[in-house]
Amino acid sequence: MTFEVIGDAFLDTLKVFPFLLIIYILIEILEHRTSLTQNKNILQGSLAPLIGSATGIVPQCGFSVMAAKLYDKGFIRTGTLLAVFIATSDEALIIMLSELSSASWIMPLILIKLATAVGIGYLVNFLFSGEKLEEMRLTADTHINSCGADHSGKSDLQVFLLSPLYHALKVTLYLLIVNLVLSAVMEYAGDSIESAMLIGGAYWQPLITGLLGLIPNCASSVILTGSFINHGILFGSFVGGLCSNAGLGLVVLFKNTKKIKRNVLLVIALYIVAVVVGIAVNGAMDLMGVI
Repeated sequence: MTFEVIGDAFLDTLKVFPFLLIIYILIEILEHRTSLTQNKNILQGSLAPLIGSATGIVPQCGFSVMAAKLYDKGFIRTGTLLAVFIATSDEALIIMLSELSSASWIMPLILIKLATAVGIGYLVNFLFSGEKLEEMRLTADTHINSCGADHSGKSDLQVFLLSPLYHALKVTLYLLIVNLVLSAVMEYAGDSIESAMLIGGAYWQPLITGLLGLIPNCASSVILTGSFINHGILFGSFVGGLCSNAGLGLVVLFKNTKKIKRNVLLVIALYIVAVVVGIAVNGAMDLMGVI
């Protein structure tokens, strides 16, 4: 890889950092100024999958963590949990908001994920209509701030500046690595989108991106988003990967070693949804001649 390619990748990534920092600061401010994650009782009613999906769309992974904790305690139903998980996109929307070239894809991404999350949520709740809920008893460990971080006891400087700064730097580093790898592939494989494809075709990519999305770390959403922005994967594959990208919510579930079978089945369900959505979107775009 030439120094010119490395320099371009570095500069492209550096341009994103100020936007990431601003967005993370705004998210922290909004999180502490609203009751979005405080009104957990709304996740027990008939509108639970709809509300859970809409809240999961918000660009932070803290809600998936909170939903996983509530589900593990029997406070919300399986369909509601899946709705939150499917709607969650971890860092994807934040990166896309900071990249003007990908801004036009944000609304289609949100609409597809929202429709999928709501549909799956209501379907699963209908199929498991006999699922019983425990009486809602909120404790300190069900309060989660943005990105799953607990800010109790921290100063305003730590919460509203240092924490967003650390998060922005971490995501920027992941983006730099992704950009360097993709730049190297583009340099040696050619500039066309076809030759730059890192994974198989339209109907094979979702099988891989769905697995990648299951990795419970923000790096997976960064890799998916960076790959899409740099034309490494197709839009449907990108959407599919994000449908299985539940962030740290899966980590919370697997802490309960007594319910491994339940947790594995949830992961399998997420993966199937991701693959089906990814193939369906790619197939529709193929029929329309977009890809």
